Amino acid sequence: MEKITAIRGFKDILPQDSLLFWKVESIAHEVFNSFGYREIRVPIVEKTELFKRSIGETTDIVEKEMYTFADRDNEYITLRPEATASVIRAYIEHNMSSSEQITKLFTIGPMFRRERPQKGRFRQFNQIDVEFFGEEKPQSDAEIIFMLMHFLTRTGLRNLELEINSLGCPDCRPLFSKAVINFLKGSESNLCPDCQRRISTNPLRVFDCKVETCAATIANAPRILDFLCADCENHFSQVQSFLHDLNTPFIINARMVRGLDYYTKTAFEVKTNALGAQNAVAGGGRYNSLVSDLGGPEVPGIGFAVGFERLIACLPEEGSNKFRTDLFIAALGSKAQKTAFSLTNELRRAGVIAEMDYSDKSLKSQLKRADKLNSSFSLIFGDKEIDEKQVLLRNMQTKDQQAVPLDGMLDSIIKIIKER
Repeated sequence: MEKITAIRGFKDILPQDSLLFWKVESIAHEVFNSFGYREIRVPIVEKTELFKRSIGETTDIVEKEMYTFADRDNEYITLRPEATASVIRAYIEHNMSSSEQITKLFTIGPMFRRERPQKGRFRQFNQIDVEFFGEEKPQSDAEIIFMLMHFLTRTGLRNLELEINSLGCPDCRPLFSKAVINFLKGSESNLCPDCQRRISTNPLRVFDCKVETCAATIANAPRILDFLCADCENHFSQVQSFLHDLNTPFIINARMVRGLDYYTKTAFEVKTNALGAQNAVAGGGRYNSLVSDLGGPEVPGIGFAVGFERLIACLPEEGSNKFRTDLFIAALGSKAQKTAFSLTNELRRAGVIAEMDYSDKSLKSQLKRADKLNSSFSLIFGDKEIDEKQVLLRNMQTKDQQAVPLDGMLDSIIKIIKER
């Protein structure tokens, strides 16, 4: 019978990777909580209209990548391709703005996009998503960017490069779009089919295209920074000043646009050289009209998303990422096995990571398993040691051994393990 494998672009998170996920999630909770952010958990499936209205109908995500289907009531629903729209939908639906002027939220979970799988990119992928509602001052932009860089550094990422840009606002961006269209006139044949279509639907998407001929064509295109209105220019200037105050280095990338239509003013990406061409591990920006566009109040927002798989792929390999056992109990003989079984589970109840072997293997074989489990200690005894009311505790790193009386053994072992 032919074996069933995972769907292309969908990946199992194996135990060794799951440990890294847990580690990164723990750091996220610690860092974000210290900045006043609270966790929210939103559904994986949403109404398709939510993403059409938020992301934009002419984006690649909506046009090509979303997993959309009709349910039994013929209502179109979509596996979420990103989390911002879902978080805002929950923010509006539960009327959070009425009870608090400032709302800081984060969520962690799977997203779905049907794009070509490659290193660090899958069709089901996990994201950390952070949103800051209710403040439009440039300090909030600098705060959230600073927090992102602090978080990424805490995870162990190195050689990070922060790029920032301003995407303007509804007052100044139309002038830039018109200038781009005029610049591209007569060069349509040098563009890929998608970009030829984008000229009339969403010209700024051309800057996001990875096709080499398109990149070459727009190399000398107008810059958005030359079209900013006074308000956008002042906002961007202050963001830079506050980042300088926070000792957060950055590069201005005037060609950077984000892959979603709702961004205004500040946009940013964090890159690393660990993934080759696919070098962005995080990105985000400001979206001052998105909440109202989705039926909510006039509340400004800014946020970012971190790709979990990309982040994990960039982390240096460390032995500490391996699963570790506090204690392995090597018991020889029926009486010793019975004692070991009760002791193992009592230790687990006390919070000690303990393991034992239920089969009647040799001491050598059992200690070999203890090594595979990266056990810090092994407790060694047989029926003879039970009768003599004394067992042997071995430090698996130093190989030092000490006798432990059977009477009060549970408390003695817990103390030794916790003091190591």
